[in-house]
Amino acid sequence: MIKTSAALAATLALGIAATAAHAQQPKMEKCYGVALAGKNDCKAGAGTSCAGTSTKNYQGNAWKLVKAGTCTAIKTPKGNGSLTPKA
Repeated sequence: MIKTSAALAATLALGIAATAAHAQQPKMEKCYGVALAGKNDCKAGAGTSCAGTSTKNYQGNAWKLVKAGTCTAIKTPKGNGSLTPKA
């Protein structure tokens, strides 16, 4: 009985800790035109499949996940980040 109670208490504690950690994670958004070649987070338009497939630095249709609200403030040699794909 004692082992069962301790296991239940541990399980509940882990569940609460996981919920708290998830709540503290910042919201993220896709930011186009800020990834370096091969460092995008996922699909970068025609001819690419997923993460790491961008072929140029700051490729307009390649995105990285960034903290919500920061994308358009990110400066690159090709301008700022964009919330929508760039040509």
